[in-house]
Amino acid sequence: MAHLNNERANAAFTRGHLPTARSNWLRAINYYLASTFELDAADKKREHVLRTMRACAHRYIAHLIPAGEVVEIPWLNGHALQGYFLPAPAASGRAPVVVCMGDPGHRKEEYLFKAARYARDRGMSLLAVDLLGSGTGAKFDEVVARPDLEASVGHVMDYLTTRDDIDEHRIAILGDGSESSFVARGVALDNRFAAAVCDGGIWDMHERAFLMKRLPLSCSGNEGGWLGRKIHCPLLITMGEQGWLESNYVIELFERSKAEHPDVSLKIFESSETAAAHGHRDNPTLANEFIFDWVADRLESTSA
Repeated sequence: MAHLNNERANAAFTRGHLPTARSNWLRAINYYLASTFELDAADKKREHVLRTMRACAHRYIAHLIPAGEVVEIPWLNGHALQGYFLPAPAASGRAPVVVCMGDPGHRKEEYLFKAARYARDRGMSLLAVDLLGSGTGAKFDEVVARPDLEASVGHVMDYLTTRDDIDEHRIAILGDGSESSFVARGVALDNRFAAAVCDGGIWDMHERAFLMKRLPLSCSGNEGGWLGRKIHCPLLITMGEQGWLESNYVIELFERSKAEHPDVSLKIFESSETAAAHGHRDNPTLANEFIFDWVADRLESTSA
């Protein structure tokens, strides 16, 4: 299915039908990504699939209007971060931007079909970035084993502030996946973000509480406190009612910490409205509309 969509995209491009080419490249990316789940990491076929998927992504962003670009962001020696930067449509000056980062295993190509249109429809640029690099340099398993993954977030911000098409006062970040606490830790260490959508340390709080019950002597006290209290920008936490963490427990943690943060919001999607599964997988459209509306409101208030 991935190959068929890729071939259909290339044929449409040859005939000058760019909208059809773009939509088929986007579908091919999704199918190629799905196919890798069944392939072992050492399988040579998997690397071929990933290279073909990246080629589709590169062609897709190169033929957007305005065109996107593949960017390299310095991070570790021998392992730069790679991202896709999609400029805001019809932007006449410096535009707001949303950074999308996920758990270490998430690939930036996901955000081309999961998030890009929500940013573009709201006049925002988007930077999709992952920890996987460009496929060269340091091995990924060595990278994700590092205890300081949150440092990557600051490097992404450093890069954005060098661009003359970005409003450095209107940069938001979306940490995809409710366990993406490295993004929350990165935001807590960098007060330049104007808004953040992530777990805000809820998962960290859950793990700490679990360990305190099991190992009371070694985990006495509340070391580090709530991570969210160190995040100074507006913060949105979203959860699904049917997710891994029970909603009652999430609400309890949220209410306990709300007084310590100037602008923190919690949205739990209920089963009756969908988007209630873990990661909002049952209706990501509904969740993304809510999330990007919230981001747009916060970035608009910052510009005022």
